[in-house]
Amino acid sequence: MNLTDASFEEEVLNSSIPVLVDFWASWCPPCKMTEPLIDKLAQEYDGKVKIGKINVDQNPRTAAKYGIKGVPTFITFRFGEIIEKRMAAQTEGQLREMLNALLK
Repeated sequence: MNLTDASFEEEVLNSSIPVLVDFWASWCPPCKMTEPLIDKLAQEYDGKVKIGKINVDQNPRTAAKYGIKGVPTFITFRFGEIIEKRMAAQTEGQLREMLNALLK
């Protein structure tokens, strides 16, 4: 799911299920390396956790609101509240850890 400044509140903060947000940029090599993994996990966790991506260059308001200083940054939300925030590329195992923590 591609997020924007305009859709963030509805899709993430008002979501009835937990959400993992990938803050990324097109010029970021680790972001590009993580992309297939994010797509794979989005399919696997479909219906249990929403997984969305937001381009920080195209959506500076949301990036600023959450203090994004580097990309990729991953933030998990439950009922609009931040559960966890991790900066830098994550392995599949690390992302699964974040996702599974949301389901507890």
